[in-house]
Amino acid sequence: HPRETYRMAILKGVYSIIVCHTHPSGNIEPSDNDTKIMTQLKQAGEIIGITLLDSLIIGKSDSSPEYFCSFKERGLL
Repeated sequence: HPRETYRMAILKGVYSIIVCHTHPSGNIEPSDNDTKIMTQLKQAGEIIGITLLDSLIIGKSDSSPEYFCSFKERGLL
């Protein structure tokens, strides 16, 4: 939830954040829920004046040489 995500950022007075999470499966492809949550986080950040710079999914599967997915690099943010 944006409330928990931005709590420490507000307390520390930061101007921007990068969030990340893992997928236990190792699959780094964003789910529909990941995309929905990142949209909510971006909107909340715009309201409170803290820029969401990027969101990363960390993982590793045998089918991909990549270790992370950047929402910004994929144009999803």
